Amino acid sequence: MTQFRHGKGIRPSFYNRIMYIEGIFAAITTPFYPDERVYFRKLEANVARYSRSLLAGMVVLGSTGEAVELNDEETCEVLKIAAEATAPEKVLIAGVGRESVHATVELAEAAAKARYDAVLVRTPTYYAPAMSAAAVLHYFRSVADRSPLPVILYNIPRLAPYNIPVELAAELAQHANIIGIKDSTGSLEQIRALIAATQSAPCRAVPVTTVFEPVTGRMLQPQVESEGGFVPAGALGSGIAVAVAPPVAPVKTRTREVGFQVLTGSAGNLLESLEAGAAGAVLGFAACAPQSCQEVYFAWKDHDTELARSKQTRIAGPSRRIVAEFGVSGVKYACDFNGYFGGRARSPLLPLSAAQKTEIEELLAEIRN
Repeated sequence: MTQFRHGKGIRPSFYNRIMYIEGIFAAITTPFYPDERVYFRKLEANVARYSRSLLAGMVVLGSTGEAVELNDEETCEVLKIAAEATAPEKVLIAGVGRESVHATVELAEAAAKARYDAVLVRTPTYYAPAMSAAAVLHYFRSVADRSPLPVILYNIPRLAPYNIPVELAAELAQHANIIGIKDSTGSLEQIRALIAATQSAPCRAVPVTTVFEPVTGRMLQPQVESEGGFVPAGALGSGIAVAVAPPVAPVKTRTREVGFQVLTGSAGNLLESLEAGAAGAVLGFAACAPQSCQEVYFAWKDHDTELARSKQTRIAGPSRRIVAEFGVSGVKYACDFNGYFGGRARSPLLPLSAAQKTEIEELLAEIRN
């Protein structure tokens, strides 16, 4: 087995597998109690329900997950609890962006320990005037050099005051451990430019299922620890029952060539991005309306352009109003309305007014979750 060396020794290449990222990913919320403690039981319930959907996977602790408002201890626990509640076949992406390379890599290591498949890394923001192209290039390369998981760049200039230039993304796409970018500018022109500029990025052979779906690390290395669990039949008559993990059928895989993967972060340009060649999308709107987002994707996959455009039109306005304008509080209330636990955002984010809640209910009246 090949090995990957980084700052804290040597790790098996399993932790550094290049992932096949395709389809719709929900940027999930982080539930809180009224006193703002993390509500882990509700997190488990939400994640278990997303796991029963047709989503390709989830992003934990992205912008919608209020990642910047959690301390490191809370962050690691949220990553752990969410991973434990997720179905093995769902691709898990951890938001790990911090203000330094060192802190970001530490969280990437925590995500690897929790058996995530990739990490989502934003641009540092506090020293914004110092974030020149050279500094940003150095930051992402340094993180990718040391991260035990593949890196997805996160471009969200609305919140992180730096718009990663297309040419810089194209240069980073040549790195062996940088596999894609989530672009949340809302610009279809930028999506198209990113796809065109990264065509020359190296392709890698990645494991996929026999029907060309992603193979996650949790599918290949199921959890073996057990508190009770399966008891082999041969041990039942011996008077000694040793709890072991139940046998797991091997995952049949094949390989697929995958290049640099561009994901849109905007439900409003989902269909157009897919038509331009995007691999999929990471959507805050999918946290409250996953089925409606999936319907656009499936209609596009089925080459039913008329249906896809109809489904896209249905979510464009509500997603813009709820996600882009109302923000995290809007998404959380929409989750409550559609049967997930949303709750309130952490301070200083403000709760919605009664009028805003009514508007969200009206926007979602015809949108299934």
